Amino acid sequence: MSDSLKEYVPEYRGNVDKNGDTFIQLQDLLCTFTYPCVMDIKMGVRTYLEEELHKARKSPALRKDMYQKMTEVDPNAPTEEEHEQKAVTKPRYMQWRDQMSSSAEMGFRVEGIKQSDGKSSKDFKKTKEKENIVEIIQSYVGSNEKVVGKYLDRLRQIRRAQESSEFFKSHEVVGSSLLFVHDADASVNIWMIDFGKTEQLPAGMSIDHRSTWVEGNREDGYLFGLDNLVSIFEEIFRNLSSTSV
Repeated sequence: MSDSLKEYVPEYRGNVDKNGDTFIQLQDLLCTFTYPCVMDIKMGVRTYLEEELHKARKSPALRKDMYQKMTEVDPNAPTEEEHEQKAVTKPRYMQWRDQMSSSAEMGFRVEGIKQSDGKSSKDFKKTKEKENIVEIIQSYVGSNEKVVGKYLDRLRQIRRAQESSEFFKSHEVVGSSLLFVHDADASVNIWMIDFGKTEQLPAGMSIDHRSTWVEGNREDGYLFGLDNLVSIFEEIFRNLSSTSV
């Protein structure tokens, strides 16, 4: 709450004790919107920590649930051995998941969209090509040039804040998302959410979030993905501006 990212994350409002457990209380991000449209975009080139890879190599645990998820998307994805075991390790699943989507190549992927009428979609597991991503985001924002312009401004603000943030430089931010929200009144906002896999780097180490990830360097590709996301919103904004002239 004291970092330059303060304005771009849900506000922390203290702890709450309930039935012997302690919970953190956060700002309700949707309370000021009327019939909000919501999009979750997972940032970074990978969704697993290096620590998870190290642990899996020492004692690989087989996950039947992740094997089932994998075969539901692509029955041919598992190896012969994995088919026999009917299970895969978590890092294996997550690496496959990132390679199958746009995460590894573009540094982000669309996780889910909920429109103002309540209809939602998470069917983006195989969305990898840029033109398909542009179509998905275009369908989410519609033809409202004002909404797209506000989203673009907010993305640029977030990028500037991240580039100057001491917290961001000293942390590996994995599995985090940008939450996009707008409504028919052209109220618009974006927040950074989901920090369950945000890990502090060793003392004296920093990352730029754009360099290529090589195991050991802890790079997560967050800013690489944000650069690509800004570029896509710029393209959509140009197209809407040209058709409105």
